[in-house]
Amino acid sequence: MMNAENDTQFVQSLNSVPPVSKPRLWTGRILSALPALFLVMDGVMKMMKPDFVVKATVEMGYPEDVIFGLGIVVLICVILYIIPNTAVLGAILLTGYLGGAVATHVRHADPLFSHVLSPVYFAILLWAGLYLREPRLSALVPFRK
Repeated sequence: MMNAENDTQFVQSLNSVPPVSKPRLWTGRILSALPALFLVMDGVMKMMKPDFVVKATVEMGYPEDVIFGLGIVVLICVILYIIPNTAVLGAILLTGYLGGAVATHVRHADPLFSHVLSPVYFAILLWAGLYLREPRLSALVPFRK
């Protein structure tokens, strides 16, 4: 059972986490950059609305008038993700966005590994990169003791 003293100790332990090593930090940054760059491109393409993006979005069952708004949403989420102080919030929001993509592909009966799970692959990269570059997250979710 947690009490106020245990809560305080837990918060203090998260705030006193040592910084990550440079190789780990750069690995995390690279892993974070890959899906972030793809999602920036996705957001920009949705805002520009070339014919093939409109066609694909409408074929997936979405009206054309939501495409620009989706582009804005994904770009805001990516910005939050790349700013260190808001990276966890950005990762949570992007996970929701990518979950919507999974649901859309399932509803559209797309192939599992190439379409349905591709947003999951991006989410794994997002969280793996954040885990490696954010010491408080790795202290919160330790894989080794």
